[in-house]
Amino acid sequence: MAGKLKLATVWLGGCSGCHMSLLDLDTWLIDLAALADLVYSPIADQKHFPDGVDLSLVEGAVANEEHLALAQEVRHKSRVLVAMGDCAVTGNVTALRNQLGAPDRLLQQIYVEHGDARGVLPAAPGIIPRLLDRVVPLHAVVPVDHYLPGCPPAAPQIRALLEALLSGAPPPAGGRFG
Repeated sequence: MAGKLKLATVWLGGCSGCHMSLLDLDTWLIDLAALADLVYSPIADQKHFPDGVDLSLVEGAVANEEHLALAQEVRHKSRVLVAMGDCAVTGNVTALRNQLGAPDRLLQQIYVEHGDARGVLPAAPGIIPRLLDRVVPLHAVVPVDHYLPGCPPAAPQIRALLEALLSGAPPPAGGRFG
């Protein structure tokens, strides 16, 4: 690949543990910076996902309409998409919400019955993204090229994935790293 790789990381519905593991790469991040430009990430706080991204690492499950729209945009604008961590791969902890019933009932329980002393849902637009009927893993809404399981995946697993993808090595069978 000519020039630096355009790298993005995305955080959907999850705990941010995968991004913490990414930061656990420690001094190897300096080597990575020589090979890749971080063009989008909650770590860098860009507001808009750019065009022409070479590699996107997506953490978290798809739980609301904002996640769905971002996942679709990331897939459209990324050459390679990696589901990073068990929430992105299987839905994991984020999908436990599915057992609690319909989103409207869930919000009623959280905000009215157990949360807000006034007994009301927050009313300002954008305060609560519209929840999907079910939390789903990333591959349920967009095609995924590679899977990096773990809760979270360990830094050495992330490094092995990045090194393999940066070197152009053929991916493992089934696209599953780790």
